[in-house]
Amino acid sequence: MESVQATKQRFGIIGNDPTLNRAIEKAIQVAPTDISVLVTGESGVGKESIPKIIHQLSHRKHGKYIAVNCGAIPEGTIDSELFGHEKGAFTGATAARSGYFEVADGGTIFLDEVGELPLTTQVRLLRVLENGEFIKVGSSKVQKTDVRIVAATNVNMFDAIKKEKFREDLYYRLSTVEINLPPLRDRKDDMHLLFRKFASDFALKYKMPTIKLSDDAVNVLLKFRWSGNIRQLRNVAEQISVLEKERQINADTLRHYLPSESTHLPAVINKTKSESDFSSEREILYKVLFDMKSDLNDLKKLTMELMKTGSGSEVQEKNEGLIEKIYGQADEDTQEAYEDLEVLSLPEKPNDKSSKKTTEEEADKYYFAEEIEEEETLSLHDKELELIKKSLERYDGKRKLAAAELGISERTLYRKIKQYDL
Repeated sequence: MESVQATKQRFGIIGNDPTLNRAIEKAIQVAPTDISVLVTGESGVGKESIPKIIHQLSHRKHGKYIAVNCGAIPEGTIDSELFGHEKGAFTGATAARSGYFEVADGGTIFLDEVGELPLTTQVRLLRVLENGEFIKVGSSKVQKTDVRIVAATNVNMFDAIKKEKFREDLYYRLSTVEINLPPLRDRKDDMHLLFRKFASDFALKYKMPTIKLSDDAVNVLLKFRWSGNIRQLRNVAEQISVLEKERQINADTLRHYLPSESTHLPAVINKTKSESDFSSEREILYKVLFDMKSDLNDLKKLTMELMKTGSGSEVQEKNEGLIEKIYGQADEDTQEAYEDLEVLSLPEKPNDKSSKKTTEEEADKYYFAEEIEEEETLSLHDKELELIKKSLERYDGKRKLAAAELGISERTLYRKIKQYDL
């Protein structure tokens, strides 16, 4: 078995951090097997080096090695890229095409940013991992492939699984062995070593003297967070190598090329309310309106009792519960005020003998209280059903127009129609 140091020299890996050495050691150990490997770590830590080590130290080293960036392939074409397609499978498929899994048969496929795979593609990939079978897009023929899969991601997979963006069964199939690479900020002893290596490479590439850091510049280098990890460090070394005339770099010069750590990049905040939020608010509003309507009907009932009897105390005795509901628990002041309430009595109901003196207008006043029609208090369910029916009738069953009038989406209206069996 090849040693860790020999492997680092062979693949140009710089650093002696114990965590890095352990990751390389695990890669060397799993290489002779066909175990699926998941490489994790932040963006820019060098995850692409691990699958190369695994492939070159395995019995598949003479087979093909294909690296696929899953995040760079559009969702509509990724199945075709990975598994191939038949002629006429979709618009533009003028000829049959072999996918990566067919081309790399007997070799290794590196799936970078595997966390970006669509769920439909994840199902296909799971089948390949379980029994080595896949079906081309537009075909019904099952094909076999013997491919070693190494995947990498900078996504927190457990969060992705929790949010249902990544299949849990696929995660456990991919991560039979998980290799984690440490961020650059945890490799303090390797920072200056890596910078010197990059500075030497760029001096050779651009045919100019190598830049060197002063002691105070080295301190700045070690204290910086390096959120972009090795990729960011390499970028800074290249900028300084090209732009600076002075080859001895001090702390102030180095700080000029480092982004301010206090700078907060703009973040996109999703302020768009979901359909469920609007639905919830609408239901609360309906409930408030119906409660108000119920209270109004109770108040009408109490007023009508007063108009009929003309006695405040008698009404109070008969409707204590109703009064308490409307006005709350009465204190002494409220009680005295209520007892002093003057009620305008209506004229007695006219009989045939006195009808000559009773004008039509007075009769209308007398029957006014009796003709008050109590409005029916509808439940939220009934009111919603009534509104939906009226809107659908108004627009002759056209859901789109009805949904616009109701202030809900067409999809929500369709669900309500099914729910109420309209």
